[in-house]
Amino acid sequence: MKIICIGRNYAKHIEELENEKPESPVVFLKPDSAILPKKMPFFIPPFSNDIHYEVEVLVKINKVGKHISPKFSPKYYDEIGLGIDFTARDVQAKCKEKGLPWEKAKAFDGSAVIGNFFPKEEFDINKLSFQLKKNNEVVQDGNTQSMLWKIDELVSYVSQYFTLKKGDVIFTGTPAGVGKVEENDVLTGIIENKEAFQIKIK
Repeated sequence: MKIICIGRNYAKHIEELENEKPESPVVFLKPDSAILPKKMPFFIPPFSNDIHYEVEVLVKINKVGKHISPKFSPKYYDEIGLGIDFTARDVQAKCKEKGLPWEKAKAFDGSAVIGNFFPKEEFDINKLSFQLKKNNEVVQDGNTQSMLWKIDELVSYVSQYFTLKKGDVIFTGTPAGVGKVEENDVLTGIIENKEAFQIKIK
């Protein structure tokens, strides 16, 4: 399976990082080795002093698709979940300064938290609320209605470049409120009042 990530999909997050609003979705990949094993803590890697959490709604692809029309996108996923795109912000800043790819900052081991998935019928995916709590305090509070590109648009867009396969996961972007993690933090992801994951930082 592959992990396809969308950057800069919420206007307020673009503003907080002082980035330019993109004309089309920003796309990058994580390898399967980036997945944090279930029930494992996240260990802050030695190459970064500024690891940030970014909570994101996830889409799990259920069949092979290529050049998918947005109106047919719903046929290609049955489940919605929540996860974290951990980012080495200091490493990313250096890469961006030099115009280099972000993979060292975004695709390192353990950088992709994939929480529980739920049937999409349980949600209105275009008005889906979700939160990230850090030590029981809400630090990110998002809603998919604030997306620049909606979920069905993203599935279609990504499929123009990559053949989507069963088991692939799309990270759909993060809202404002990203921040640094510290040792012993506990991060909890909530999607429409359902707990999707809880991660301890070490």
